[in-house]
Amino acid sequence: MADDRRLWELAASDPEAFGVLFERHAASVYAFCARSTADLALAEDLTSVVFMQAWARRSRVELSSGSVLPWLLGVAVNVVRSSRRSARRYDAAVGRLPHPLPAADHADAVAERVDAERSLSDALGAIGRLSAEERDVVQLVWWAGLTYAEAAVALGTPIGTVRSRLSRARRRLQSELGSARTTSPLTSVRETS
Repeated sequence: MADDRRLWELAASDPEAFGVLFERHAASVYAFCARSTADLALAEDLTSVVFMQAWARRSRVELSSGSVLPWLLGVAVNVVRSSRRSARRYDAAVGRLPHPLPAADHADAVAERVDAERSLSDALGAIGRLSAEERDVVQLVWWAGLTYAEAAVALGTPIGTVRSRLSRARRRLQSELGSARTTSPLTSVRETS
């Protein structure tokens, strides 16, 4: 089985090599987008955008590590940010309309999906109160499972910056959640460099 770097080089001229990379990393990119937005349908769309951008850049980007995942998650960080900006602009435009549009009835939605989105939304609420830089590090290291070094590649920052941002985020979240939650999933992270 070829490593990511070799597949990425082949992908410039071989669509099947890119397909292997998609199969290998689409679930991780989707999970990152779902955790970042707490909206599973939007996460599917954003995952598509990430891979469309990767496809468009495949012949111009050189990987700095053996895995394409850190770079893909770096693209995902930017795609999620762009999506948030678009949502804010949309909400502002709708707010200026004289009569709000009627909301669709979601009573028949699948209960599991609603529960999953609610749980993701609660977690995202706590993390959403962090600075953007701390939030990006939390999402990449804790949720996406990247090492500090991989997160540094994804964000284009030094590894020490990743460590300090994650440390500040951990302290703020533990303070906010209280000592009763110190054994939450937020404290059981993969901290290898």
